[in-house]
Amino acid sequence: MAEEPRTKLKHVLLATLAVSGVLALAIMAPNAVQLLKYVIKTPRQNKNRLYYIRSIIHRMSDKGLVCLEKNYAGQTMVRLTTKGRTELKRYARKDLTINKPKCWDGKYRLIIFDIKEWKRKTRDDLRQWLEHLGFVRLQNSVWVHPYPCREIIVLLKSNFKIGKEVLYITADEIENDGWLRREFNLE
Repeated sequence: MAEEPRTKLKHVLLATLAVSGVLALAIMAPNAVQLLKYVIKTPRQNKNRLYYIRSIIHRMSDKGLVCLEKNYAGQTMVRLTTKGRTELKRYARKDLTINKPKCWDGKYRLIIFDIKEWKRKTRDDLRQWLEHLGFVRLQNSVWVHPYPCREIIVLLKSNFKIGKEVLYITADEIENDGWLRREFNLE
């Protein structure tokens, strides 16, 4: 599913702020608007890009993703907030995928976790991410994938701060795995 232009623009603006640290709203338009023609595709948005960008920035400010401040010269500056950095990390995680090699090595990667009840939201978020990445649930806290994905799991463990509660296991076989082979198109 394609990303909505407004969401895509918000993602681009957050990433730009993360790299540059701060942007002058008045100065940003001449250079950034040139690049944003690749993001903003609809005729209405192309007609008045600067207005559109400013409206997105003000919406982001209302949500606490960026803060607007005046500098010594009276220009409005846009700065990324902590909440904005968190949102940017969320976008980055959405881009995570597990690379599918040309040939399956015949091994399964199991993710087993035991996350306490008081961390229910973290546990549910992890399950959503495993589903997003293409894992199949064997049991509530046991998930499987046929391709190497250690780096992504390390990233998720680090992000959710659940390093000791999640195990990554490489298994040579799983009993009665015919349905898994069909699920992952390994036959």
